[in-house]
Amino acid sequence: MTAQQPERYLRQIMLPEIAGEGQKKISEGKVLVIGTGGLGSPALLYLAAAGIGSIGLIDDDTVSESNLNRQILHFTPDLGRKKTESAAEKLGRLNPEISLTTYPFRLTAENGESILAQYDFIIDATDNTRTKYLINDLCVKTGKAYSHGAVRGMQGHTFTYTPGNPCCRCLFGFDMEIPDIPANTPVGVIGSIAGIIGTIQATEAIKYITGAGNLLTGRLLQFNALTMESCVTRFATLSTCRCAASEK
Repeated sequence: MTAQQPERYLRQIMLPEIAGEGQKKISEGKVLVIGTGGLGSPALLYLAAAGIGSIGLIDDDTVSESNLNRQILHFTPDLGRKKTESAAEKLGRLNPEISLTTYPFRLTAENGESILAQYDFIIDATDNTRTKYLINDLCVKTGKAYSHGAVRGMQGHTFTYTPGNPCCRCLFGFDMEIPDIPANTPVGVIGSIAGIIGTIQATEAIKYITGAGNLLTGRLLQFNALTMESCVTRFATLSTCRCAASEK
């Protein structure tokens, strides 16, 4: 650690689940966040604040005015800027000690494996089903742990995949439509809901890297802001799913 780090991360180091060894793992950790919008913004802020040593940001979009109610890394003067550029600027100001790598283009089946290979944990902060299935399939194929998250309206859900545990296709099936996840048409959403789910995703990444606590593997966490209720539902690996092979 540098001379400044113990003070910056003091409240984390005080936790017995983290301590000095856990903070060292955090500083050496590498997390890729796919999407720098509603889910990605809070996830990235907390990862940077925690001191994750290397953070990758993938997004091919630019900042628009309709983003600003929930994509809290982007400000009004950022309108028209590439989201990766806007996000990296804020994160660098928050924590200049971390390494940031931007990918201002869309994740594809062709470039995905080589990018994911550079990271320990992946956060799916995207908003369309096709990309979510692509991330799932790439992580299953390459043995990468990742956090799935989605929000719509006043609700959101998240779970974590690690090799040997059920994946997105085990939960939602093999079709290209996932319930309660928007496709390409705009849907209503309260920004704070994205903040809640994105923050949980960042926490799962930190837990995975440090080994603290139990991950949301094989468990779907659902949150409803209208009723202020949450529930956790267990789900199992499908024998016909590709991820079942990782259990053998």
